[in-house]
Amino acid sequence: MATFGDFPPEHKQQESSADNQSQDSWERRVLQELAYAALKEQRASRRWGYVFKGFFLLYLVAFLIIAMPSADLGVKKPHTALVEIQGVIAANADANADSIVTGMRRAFENPSAKALILRLNTPGGSPVQAGIINDELHRLRSERPDFPVYAVVQDICASGGYYIAVAADQIYADKASIVGSIGVRMDGFGYTEAIEKLGIERRALTAGQHKSFMDPFLPLQQDDVDHARSLLENIHQQFIDVVKTGRGDRLKGDTELFSGLVWSGEQALELGLIDGLASAGTVAREIIGLEDIVDYTPRPNYLDRFAGRFGASVVNHIMAQSWSLR
Repeated sequence: MATFGDFPPEHKQQESSADNQSQDSWERRVLQELAYAALKEQRASRRWGYVFKGFFLLYLVAFLIIAMPSADLGVKKPHTALVEIQGVIAANADANADSIVTGMRRAFENPSAKALILRLNTPGGSPVQAGIINDELHRLRSERPDFPVYAVVQDICASGGYYIAVAADQIYADKASIVGSIGVRMDGFGYTEAIEKLGIERRALTAGQHKSFMDPFLPLQQDDVDHARSLLENIHQQFIDVVKTGRGDRLKGDTELFSGLVWSGEQALELGLIDGLASAGTVAREIIGLEDIVDYTPRPNYLDRFAGRFGASVVNHIMAQSWSLR
């Protein structure tokens, strides 16, 4: 006798058959989805492989183009050489002595170059880097005395920039250029009261009476100040001597000339700090007589930077692929 909720035996067999078919259909669907996902991942991996191979090929072609000897278009005929000094002069900046000296040497060594323009747009920087460039420029000029050098100021040529400019035969600027700042400075801060208010205890162990020279966390010592002033005055005198050697009788006897002040191009011309008002193009065309300008400035090798980043990406991709095969 059938009870409430029971089905006939034949109905149960039909239901069991339907359940088996449903389960088979579900398993088949899952397998198909897994196979499709695996195929999709394989295709994506293959596409990324093509992308990286394409990038590598482009990098290789660019490297070969750069490595190939240049055609030196326009360099074989008489021209005006140009070396730019842009930004702060420092060992770790684009305007560093090694880079600038390299460009100047290439210009002096090329017999097709008939004159050199140093185009400066710099607030100054390291006296050491500026001194190296100044000394090397004097040496190069002594080896090729028939090769004139002109310094041309753009927006600003101050401090270490002017230290370099005075090694040229003549200096030109725009009437609104900023020129001068013949001086030396040392900057710093004092934090003694700040650390006292914050309850910070200064701990500095030294061997040597003045090893904590000008420590910003210690009270300023008069001996340190006197020594620092002596140091600055010595370097300042070196700067003054270089300017006097480079400019000679062209300097006017202004008492403020070496005070660290700056002047406009027009004022600098009156003081004898520069020789005229002109741009690089004007100097090349009207003074040198060779309007064709060839840039000898060594440029940062952005390809090396790209190569480093690209290499890191390739390594990461290879690592990812190796992990995916495990």
